[in-house]
Amino acid sequence: MGTVRPMNRRVERFVLGWRTRVGRATAIRYLDVLASAVTSKGYRCLKLYQADELPSYPPMLWVFACGPDDLVKVAVNVRATSGGTWGYYEAGRGRCGYLSLCGDTRHATEQVDALLKHRMFPATW
Repeated sequence: MGTVRPMNRRVERFVLGWRTRVGRATAIRYLDVLASAVTSKGYRCLKLYQADELPSYPPMLWVFACGPDDLVKVAVNVRATSGGTWGYYEAGRGRCGYLSLCGDTRHATEQVDALLKHRMFPATW
């Protein structure tokens, strides 16, 4: 009975990965919503999923801010989550970089804002 749970986890990861690959249009729609929300806060965005010269998989949104010393950025992508929902993730951290559910754009914007502020001013965490 102990070997059933790991098999279910592997199946779930496989299904979530498949949903993420098949749902590219859904991921792009959610990233567009996040891009408009983050842009309204004054950050700049680079939509890598729209560039014909640089098609990226998975679709990725880079959010930039100018810090006191350097330019800082956060790469955000969208992944399928359990329960039929989608979530925003920090791209460099994979599934460990969960930011927010895609339905809560305001919270995702606040999370991206907090990450960028922490990278600009490390004492603000």
